[in-house]
Amino acid sequence: MNWEVAHRAASIAAVQAHRDLGVDRSGYVEVYAALRTAGVVGLARPMERLFGIYCSPRDDGPAVLLNAKLDIIAQRHTAAHELGHHRLRHGTAYDEELDRTARWGDGSWPDEEKLAEAFAAWFLMPLPAVQAALGRLGVTRPLRPEHAYQVARWLGTSYAGTVNHLHRLQLLSREEKTSWLKVKPATIKETLAGGPVDGRAHVHLIGSTADGATVRVDAGDLIVLEGSGAYFETLPSCLSPVDSPNGQLFWGEAAPAVAEVTDVLTGMAEVTARLPGAAVVEFIVARQSPRAGRQDLWPI
Repeated sequence: MNWEVAHRAASIAAVQAHRDLGVDRSGYVEVYAALRTAGVVGLARPMERLFGIYCSPRDDGPAVLLNAKLDIIAQRHTAAHELGHHRLRHGTAYDEELDRTARWGDGSWPDEEKLAEAFAAWFLMPLPAVQAALGRLGVTRPLRPEHAYQVARWLGTSYAGTVNHLHRLQLLSREEKTSWLKVKPATIKETLAGGPVDGRAHVHLIGSTADGATVRVDAGDLIVLEGSGAYFETLPSCLSPVDSPNGQLFWGEAAPAVAEVTDVLTGMAEVTARLPGAAVVEFIVARQSPRAGRQDLWPI
């Protein structure tokens, strides 16, 4: 089976899964809630050189085991991959190597792994959700790599995975895909934040279309207000203002207002910002930490 066939089959399976599991296709896909609705037991614990395991009903499942050491994005993708195994009625599957090309030699994947991997992309990035994310950027198709990165933030997906999927959705040309994949996410984050960004932290750019939205974040992420002169009107204690060179809460006109998410945030918090043109934007930040332990303890 080639990848084109795998994606064609997986796209159909993902739509059926969205329908059967009551998934909202217009925005951020709650993959852990979908696992629970599917009756799949979820466990997560720190493991070496392992993405996850799917245990089929024939082996006392269905259940998934996820690596608690993975970051949010990788763990979400792995959860969707394992859900794909379940929905496609595969047998027990072990993702034993973090470098799958090392496990499968030249990078060719077994058919069931291709299908599960393709399912994860279509499950987490349905077309209506992608279109809604692009709408928040004020475009109908991505025009530069920063747009792909911002779509990934709204959908909780990786930059590379999002670029590849945008191409599958015919929203990027092959040439654009090839070029954009060469751009490092760290470079994009620096551009959006106006300076260096630590490690795995993500940057969430907030414009006027974010009014009423929920922004999924983790500790260390940066919330950046779009436009010169923007500032936070109300900033909850879980967000720490990133000082300007003058040590002030509000940046000067040459740089955006920035706040860092701290560990104080354990659930949700409301934020109010004022953007250029006197536009007031109210949005919610919601903590989405990597899962650990048993699924019945995981926040949805």
